[in-house]
Amino acid sequence: MGINDEDHCCYGSRKGYHAWRFPTSSMKLLLFMVPLIVVSGFIAVLGPKFSTNLEFLSTHSWLVKYGASLNSSLPVVSHAKLQSERVVRVQDLHPAVVVMEEAEAAVDTADRKVLISNEASSPATLDVQAIDIQQLIWLILLGIIESLISTNATGENDKQISSNRSSIAAWPNDSSIKTTHQKAFTNLERLEAGLQNARAAIKEAKNGNQTEDPEYVPIGPMYWNSKVFHRSYLEMEKQFKVFVYEEGEPPVFHNGPCKSIYSMEGNFIHRMEIDDQFRTKDPEKAHVYFLPFSVAMMVQFVYVRDSHDFGPIKRTVRDYVNLVAGKYPYWNRSLGADHFMLACHDWGPETSFSLPDLAKNSIRALCNANTSERFNPIKDVSFPEINLQTGTTKGFIGGPSPSKRSILAFFAGGLHGPIRPILLEHWENKDNDMKVHRYLPKGVSYYEMMRKSKFCLCPSGYEVASPRVVEALYTGCVPVLISDHYVPPFSDVLNWKSFSVEVPVSDIPNLKRILTSISSRQYIRMQRRVLQVRRHFEVNSPPKRYDVFHMILHSIWLRRLNVKIHDDQLSITS
Repeated sequence: MGINDEDHCCYGSRKGYHAWRFPTSSMKLLLFMVPLIVVSGFIAVLGPKFSTNLEFLSTHSWLVKYGASLNSSLPVVSHAKLQSERVVRVQDLHPAVVVMEEAEAAVDTADRKVLISNEASSPATLDVQAIDIQQLIWLILLGIIESLISTNATGENDKQISSNRSSIAAWPNDSSIKTTHQKAFTNLERLEAGLQNARAAIKEAKNGNQTEDPEYVPIGPMYWNSKVFHRSYLEMEKQFKVFVYEEGEPPVFHNGPCKSIYSMEGNFIHRMEIDDQFRTKDPEKAHVYFLPFSVAMMVQFVYVRDSHDFGPIKRTVRDYVNLVAGKYPYWNRSLGADHFMLACHDWGPETSFSLPDLAKNSIRALCNANTSERFNPIKDVSFPEINLQTGTTKGFIGGPSPSKRSILAFFAGGLHGPIRPILLEHWENKDNDMKVHRYLPKGVSYYEMMRKSKFCLCPSGYEVASPRVVEALYTGCVPVLISDHYVPPFSDVLNWKSFSVEVPVSDIPNLKRILTSISSRQYIRMQRRVLQVRRHFEVNSPPKRYDVFHMILHSIWLRRLNVKIHDDQLSITS
């Protein structure tokens, strides 16, 4: 038997039970008619004295109380009254009882008034014996009627009580009708909450104890605040996520040089593509979005040689941003503020001007961090230019102690840009302590000269960045930065003045005096700091904690911490 059949059978059994328990209208009529016929026979025998008893019947309080009548229309009114009473009881049981008691008291008062009136108008010649017999008969009849009414009322009350119990049982309690009004946070709001927690932790670290780290604990004057940097780095490792747009094809996208002066473009893109710690495939979980184009590759494959026209490169970038902006909501949501590009080529800044929002809002990671070309240290990232001729740093790192460095300063390089001619003019072949060459003598090793020198001169070429800065750090040589508008790599974390010498272009003639004014003791401290800070510029495969790959990410992480993204707006935090 199916479920519906079982339900139907159960319902039928319950229906039969009620039919047996509560008499139907036909049964009640039969029970009423039998005694009525018997009583009618007695009345017929008694004769005309019956008329006086009609008054008694019409005024009896039982009939008034229970609403019984020989009029067939009254049961309908009684049913309607019962329905209204049921509604009242469902709403509040106690007031219904009070109303019923007041109604019965009012009816009793009315009955007494009617009886007094009838007694006053009754004939004085009333036969007491006949009245007593007739009243006795009518009392029997009324008792039967009352019994029928009481039985029916009991059934209705049982139904009503059952209904009330069902209603009460089904009435929801406080716990069921209380709804928990909990805001559904968006993914962006959850990300921003995590960033806010990171900001708070970083601020607390400023005056707190140094966080323990079994691998490396940054400490010393090379850092503006080593505790803050350490906490920030740990927070980055804990939650920072980068989404790399998959659109675009090599060689311009998802590709870059790895064995040239621009090798950091290809190295970072490659490492970001295969990374499983910071990269996320879910854009909803990302804090930043990477535009994986290579300016160096666009110069090679998109730029028309000797045309001096940046148009094709800018159109390529513009079309790409429009593509991802149309496919994903993230660019338009922040106007590019949580997106970043990375370029080590000299034309990186010019490429970023392809779109106003890319230059104005996006994080631009640039080797050419030139403030005169609108590099913004608050928003943009300066990262090092590293010339990986063999693709690795093997054989380039290391050098002798300060006592074995006999050369005061060293430089060798072509006449690129406006600064180098000034340097060569003043110091080329002018002083034995200042080894400044346009071209190295035959048989002299470039890296060996750096290892023998105390200071390595790093003048800007056509652009401010120079691979000599990292080369000096690799060989343990204190770098001398000669530039007017250069923002050194990771300068938001590193205090370059503690391990390098910064010389403005106007002081090139005074270069030797500036260097010799540094005491031996101070130099030894600076050189030791060079060895300590060098790990932040090393290229490793796979990457290691605190190396150049992670430092680039950390700089981007810091810029993202400075921006609060909302679904409809963005703001810059101080």
